[in-house]
Amino acid sequence: MKLEKALIKDVLDNRSNAVEALYDRFAPAMLSLCFRYTGNIQDAEDVLHEGFIKILKSLGDFKPRQEHSLEAWMKRIMTNTALNFLRDHSREKRILDIDSVREKDFILEDDDVGTDIYSLSVTQDQIMELIAALPLGYRTVFNLYVFEDHSHKEICEQLGCSENTSKSQLRKARALLRARIIEMANLIKVK
Repeated sequence: MKLEKALIKDVLDNRSNAVEALYDRFAPAMLSLCFRYTGNIQDAEDVLHEGFIKILKSLGDFKPRQEHSLEAWMKRIMTNTALNFLRDHSREKRILDIDSVREKDFILEDDDVGTDIYSLSVTQDQIMELIAALPLGYRTVFNLYVFEDHSHKEICEQLGCSENTSKSQLRKARALLRARIIEMANLIKVK
């Protein structure tokens, strides 16, 4: 917590390299968060840049409450920036596209149903790539629910959808992700 307070003070006092130190410390985690929402690195970098500008503008208003609260505060700003980006860049101005994936794309074969996906040799980076490749609505709900720990009620308030839509998108995202993990693991075995 002392380190966070000192870093904040240095940035607010316009000390040389303070903004760079803040960026270097938090940018990798924030870029990963942005990538999970946008699905591609160029958009993730745009969101990261916009989010850091917001962070720097409002850093003086931040009040540390506990250790790592700066990072949690920054993640909220980045998440909201990513959601705004997705809303602004959605072709139809609808974030949830329920029909974006055919049902057959994520129906598991009988042999796959009993597969323990935790025992498969798929790396964390590969899983993150699969999450980033999910359709926009699935990916957004999945990220908010799994990584940001939002309830379906909170998700539907943020996205302007019903709780049932949020639950459906999460269920379909999990099924599609599971099917793609199993598919990837089977491809790895073949090699």
